[in-house]
Amino acid sequence: MTTVYETMYILRPDLGDEQVDQAVTKYQNLLTEQGAQNIEIQNRGKRRLAYEINRHRDGIYIQFNYTAPAGAIAPLERAMRLSEEVIRYLTVKQEVREEKSAKEAVTA
Repeated sequence: MTTVYETMYILRPDLGDEQVDQAVTKYQNLLTEQGAQNIEIQNRGKRRLAYEINRHRDGIYIQFNYTAPAGAIAPLERAMRLSEEVIRYLTVKQEVREEKSAKEAVTA
């Protein structure tokens, strides 16, 4: 069964554009290998962090929205945890409201 997930991660601010693209591609490929589909990528750009992380005051925010089996999350987060370029990450399971059928909508 596939579920909708959102993964937000923060890359080190000293990475160049090419390094950022390589990191995004690496994690996108990892998700695809794990069976993820409909991967939407949003580069939110460099922003000021709410608090200092590993002596960094800024970070490059990247957001993935995708559908994947539950087993795809652990390998992704493990790769991010071991990476030098990722300073924070968070994966959230999205709530997807099922559309009511036309019959239920009329009786409601």
